[in-house]
Amino acid sequence: MENHNAMFWEVEGERVRCLLCPHRCLIKDGERGICQVRYNDGGVLKTLVFSKIAAAHLDPIEKKPFFHFFPGSKSFSIATVGCNFRCIFCQNWSLSQAPKEEGSIYGEELTPENIVNYAKIYNCKSISYTYSEPTIYYETAYETSKIAKEEGLYNNFVTNGFIEKEPLLNLKGLLDAANVDLKSFSENFYKKYCGGKLTPVLETLKRMKEIGIWVEVTTLLIPTLNDSEGEIRDIARFIKNELGQDT
Repeated sequence: MENHNAMFWEVEGERVRCLLCPHRCLIKDGERGICQVRYNDGGVLKTLVFSKIAAAHLDPIEKKPFFHFFPGSKSFSIATVGCNFRCIFCQNWSLSQAPKEEGSIYGEELTPENIVNYAKIYNCKSISYTYSEPTIYYETAYETSKIAKEEGLYNNFVTNGFIEKEPLLNLKGLLDAANVDLKSFSENFYKKYCGGKLTPVLETLKRMKEIGIWVEVTTLLIPTLNDSEGEIRDIARFIKNELGQDT
């Protein structure tokens, strides 16, 4: 499949500005953004991973992990390569970092229609956009989620939450749930270990709650880096005060 036009970008002189995530990459002609899967092709931003599925599995919803979103149900899970973070502790680095480490864009063509059909064949309740970062394969997730909704399926993201406001609001009514990796409550941690920022993730969490997305939060505790009692209390306090959920 030919490279697909990307969503959420604008022209700035001889470059294009990607507006999908808070990195807001300014990309020269012939070059890629930080995620390495969005490409300036002669002044037009393209996605290199549209319908290029690198992983597809049938999972229990608890594997995502979701515990209060149709518990006991099955979810058809998909991913492409790529990520807008570079977490040094990534569990799926062979997917998320492949374009950065090797310049590799791999996967098999699986259209949004194909994905929905597989979910129906396997009697899934939902489609999970997971394993790598769904934000960077936004176009595939968006087109798939529209068809899924028409077929009575639910959609969920397993995400780092590093997405801009407009793309997130564009998912209102399509994205039913999100498990967000709140990796730390420290800007320094995000900068040093993830190549990202904390504040946009917190804004995403609050915005998801506001537009009716069911939110669950995961924090991977890494001894000595983000597991202090104070930081855990800060995370719990944020969830309770800002998301309105008991801890």
